[in-house]
Amino acid sequence: MQHTCTTFLAGKKATVDGSTLICREEDYGNAFDPQKFVVVKPADQPLDYQSKTTKFRLKLAVPKLKYTATPDADSRDGIFAAGGINSANVAMTATETITTNARILSVDPFNDEDGIGEEDYVTLTLPYIESAREGVERLGALVSKYGTYEANAIAFSDQDEVWYLETIGGHHWAAVRIPDDAYVIAPNRLNIREFDFTVPDTLCSPDLKQWIDDNNLNPDQDGYNLRHICGSQTLTDTVYNNPRAWYVQKQLGTVNPDPQDHDLPFICYSEEKITVQRVKMLLSSHYQNTDYDPYKHEQGQAPFRSIALNRNLELHILQLRNNVPAEIAAVHWLAFGPNTFNAVVPFYANVDNTPAPYRDTTGDYSTDNMYWLTHTLAAIGDQYYRQAQALEEDFEQQVMAKTMHIQHVADRQIVTSDRLTQANEQMAAIALAETKKLLGKLVKLAFSNEKLQF
Repeated sequence: MQHTCTTFLAGKKATVDGSTLICREEDYGNAFDPQKFVVVKPADQPLDYQSKTTKFRLKLAVPKLKYTATPDADSRDGIFAAGGINSANVAMTATETITTNARILSVDPFNDEDGIGEEDYVTLTLPYIESAREGVERLGALVSKYGTYEANAIAFSDQDEVWYLETIGGHHWAAVRIPDDAYVIAPNRLNIREFDFTVPDTLCSPDLKQWIDDNNLNPDQDGYNLRHICGSQTLTDTVYNNPRAWYVQKQLGTVNPDPQDHDLPFICYSEEKITVQRVKMLLSSHYQNTDYDPYKHEQGQAPFRSIALNRNLELHILQLRNNVPAEIAAVHWLAFGPNTFNAVVPFYANVDNTPAPYRDTTGDYSTDNMYWLTHTLAAIGDQYYRQAQALEEDFEQQVMAKTMHIQHVADRQIVTSDRLTQANEQMAAIALAETKKLLGKLVKLAFSNEKLQF
């Protein structure tokens, strides 16, 4: 099961408050895939780990660290923990589905028999690492040893560093430390470009350079551009992937006249300091104020795939703050459902439990559950988007302002797990109430536009 997502990363000098940010909106097919928000304690970590996708099996040590996660509510097909922050203040998001090419797979095929992939990565890695670099090294070693059955990108962060890793073929990988003053927008393609094997801010499988050289995989005259070597340059990329990167880069000041360009930059620098609010807007974008906006076209006729879709499952913005006590540094911002009609909430990660509206998701529809409630907003609001747009914008502002106020108050108080849990409960109650309030407004809007009138 591949999730066709969009990833955003920012170093600590690129953000307004000195935080590191790794963010991903998780997508699925045109069907429901309920998600939940949980804390996995060491006693809950699976130790005799068995993948549901392949025959991979591994005995794991009991971890010392707990971690937040947003797994599938129904684990019959696997955990798919998606992303979270552990109690050492290290964050991980996995995975961004990316591309490869036939030349790569001909010399290093995927391991479909007993390899690892999106289902497994967070569970195998996050509870065992105490830095972002250590996360790259642990996951990289697992991919080198056991192989993977798909092409994916994974991001790690701590309070100092942000790292981005891409798998290459079945058993190879490369990772780059994102410069502190830079950001990255990564759609569903191989994104790393120029790769220097000699600097400390890159890591890779031990034989990667030799493997590329020995198999004549590099099409360039000079240097190693991994997007050229290992990625794709297909017609699908020009409508499905490249335009998403183009739009976000355009909003942050990197202007390119061609949204379909295969060589859009990987490492970018914003004209302004990046805020969580700005990230939410970018990951809710659908080419607003351009001719590519799906709301300007008939259903199915939009020229490019946008970031915001009906297929959005959840959005996590994993923030590691500096200049605050370690106990409150980690914030797992979270929203469920399509990003055009949701709002992110700044949940503290250093807790022992999560709020019921976000935790107790099942396959049964309920307006007391945020996954289902947000999908209800989107189902109605999408049909009346232009009339509902101002209502949605006010809703997002109210949720963010009120929940961040709870956060500001809690930040200044004595830090205990119970106090942070209480703050999270207060924030969830606000989000639930504001979401139901918006639902009522959308129902009234829809009712006044019913066709069955006389």
